[in-house]
Amino acid sequence: MVEDPKWELAILATVQGFYEKLLQEPVRGEVPVPAGLEAISLQSDDSLVETLSRMHQWLRLLDLAITPAMLRRAFTPDTDPEIAEAMLRYFTRTKDSSDVYRDKTDLVATFLYRHPRVPGQWERRGYGLDGSLPLAPFEIAMLEILAETEVPELTEDHLQSLRLFDQMLGEAEGFRDLNGLLESGIIARVRDLKQSFDIAFYHPGVLATIAPYNTAFGKKFDALFHQSAADIKNFAEVVREQGGSILGNVDGIDVTVEHVAGLEEDELLRIDYGTALDKFRRVSKLKKTLDQRPPVRRPRLVPAATKVSRTQPDKLAAFPPRRPALDVKAMRHAVTRQQISSEESKLLRIEESIRIFVRVADPKCRQVVPMRFFNLLLTAAEADAYGADYLEEKSLRAGVARVILRLVAVVARMTSELEDLKRAENSASLWQLHAESIVVLLEVASSVTQNAERVITLAEERGAKVEGDKLRAPMQKLQDCSHLVEKTLTQLPQEKSLGASNAS
Repeated sequence: MVEDPKWELAILATVQGFYEKLLQEPVRGEVPVPAGLEAISLQSDDSLVETLSRMHQWLRLLDLAITPAMLRRAFTPDTDPEIAEAMLRYFTRTKDSSDVYRDKTDLVATFLYRHPRVPGQWERRGYGLDGSLPLAPFEIAMLEILAETEVPELTEDHLQSLRLFDQMLGEAEGFRDLNGLLESGIIARVRDLKQSFDIAFYHPGVLATIAPYNTAFGKKFDALFHQSAADIKNFAEVVREQGGSILGNVDGIDVTVEHVAGLEEDELLRIDYGTALDKFRRVSKLKKTLDQRPPVRRPRLVPAATKVSRTQPDKLAAFPPRRPALDVKAMRHAVTRQQISSEESKLLRIEESIRIFVRVADPKCRQVVPMRFFNLLLTAAEADAYGADYLEEKSLRAGVARVILRLVAVVARMTSELEDLKRAENSASLWQLHAESIVVLLEVASSVTQNAERVITLAEERGAKVEGDKLRAPMQKLQDCSHLVEKTLTQLPQEKSLGASNAS
């Protein structure tokens, strides 16, 4: 799969920046970056292939220092989703079959599921690319995020394995205590199931199945663990007030009131998987031991409200805005044929996706097309064009319909890129890439508008003014959208632009 090297470098630069900030605390200072891979050097278009090769080697080295537990601590609700998406693209492109890489990918995909850009975003339903099978919105998001990534194939065995996750979750939901859940072996079985996918683990469909499972199972596990911890602490408090100190014996070691007093549930839920699982089992065994003891003759204490530790906004989650001042006019003159061709391929995919939706949607809903960040509203004429079965004809009505498809698709792409631009504030490289895509789209919009005007003239010459008039509304929408995105690019806060120039 051929990919724009500038786009790939932007992804890697985002991962590099996140990794370097993540390692500042362990190394007690700035991470020394190899010559040529500094932020300012990456802005150059020289030797992109060589730079990409060196960047991959550098990130492989940084990967050795970054554990899944470090990522788990770093990804907070305040983390920019753009960073998480860049990390996911990086991991899926690397396709390392090791446990560590799989765990990192698992964690990032689950973070994106747990923290949608729009509340309730994953609860809606979409349509499959074949126009029949329903796709979950999160799977659509995974397909879009990884659209330019070469994904592995899924075998029939893989598809059968994916169906087991619902069964596993149903089993987990049936447990009423931590000990029963841990002794069931479900955690190990799910881990083995994930390992069985091997490289196919990086398929969007697999990630879209595993992330919701992780989220639901995590909620169940946390609830059972906090309940066990609260029961143990309550019992410890009773023993302490009666002058006792030893609660029970776990693996030959006496567990004291002081041990329980130092139990930090929230911290335990964030440490390394292997270490945490061992500690979870100890908590579970202690709870089981206490359950087998004669009850202490005292009214059960009502546990204090569990303190929810709210992490301060993570410094790792934000990159300082480094947006350059843009000369949109000059950038439009510099747009290449290759950029136009690449954008036209994306527009064809957008057109096809909208056509599928319009054809399979309820007639009452077909004019509201769910996109990634927004709903695309179609006029009746636009919806008719997308549902037409005569697009291959060599006729005026077919020509008009094809132009409508392209006008609408450009509006959809512009709006998507504008939303991406807004969400890339903390990643200078990705922000710049989205800005460049918008500039290319402005050139495409100009060409499409000129073509629409020619078709309107042709329709009027043939006495089919009604057909030509169908183009006026989508042309106006495209014009309004073009003005909006151009205004967004040219009216940046001056002080931030200057700051970016000075920083670079």
